[in-house]
Amino acid sequence: MTEYKQKIKEWPEDDRPREKLLKKGAAALSDSEILGILIGKGMREKTAVDLGKELLKKYTNLHNLSARQIAEFTSLKGIGPAKAVTIAAAFELARRVHSRQNSPQITFKSSKDVADYYIPLMRDLKKEIFKVALMNGTNRLIKDITVSEGILNASLVHPREVFREAVLEPTSGIILVHNHPSGDTKPSEEDIKITRQLVEAGRIFGIKVLDHIIIARDSYKSLADEGIL
Repeated sequence: MTEYKQKIKEWPEDDRPREKLLKKGAAALSDSEILGILIGKGMREKTAVDLGKELLKKYTNLHNLSARQIAEFTSLKGIGPAKAVTIAAAFELARRVHSRQNSPQITFKSSKDVADYYIPLMRDLKKEIFKVALMNGTNRLIKDITVSEGILNASLVHPREVFREAVLEPTSGIILVHNHPSGDTKPSEEDIKITRQLVEAGRIFGIKVLDHIIIARDSYKSLADEGIL
């Protein structure tokens, strides 16, 4: 039996997500309505808001939804690559806002500062990512680079790749950052091996390895704090 479905543009004006946002502000919208705006258009039998509700039902909440890959969004009928990219971009933007806290210049004075910056960006990643933060003489972040993705080992995290961009910038020190998708912050033997290898290479380049931060969901471990550096 066919279910008759009104299009959003046929809804009463006060119920339409875009119009509601304009009149009452974004805070007045439900999660599914916000997703509906991002999705844009629905299907013949489902509105964009219906698709938003289905995404939330499938993944329980926005936090779980934000950790999904684009391919997982497109597994839902009615969500194509363009809509999936828009949703993924919105979540990434939210992570960056949360991480940077509107500060135009990022300064790391402690391991907690580093963790506060990178946890929102890396806690939901499903594979290991190894980043290098380039720091100037006042502990301000110049930029960060991604050195490897996937299983972490010393052959992938080569000093050549780690220090290549560092020597081109006014870099006085670097901070190594990578995540453990398992949720365990304990450094592995390979983590310690890589750290010591890069500390030695840093001495040759005249660039100090200030710390190695391991992120596991909302927790972290600093190898400098642990006395391993």
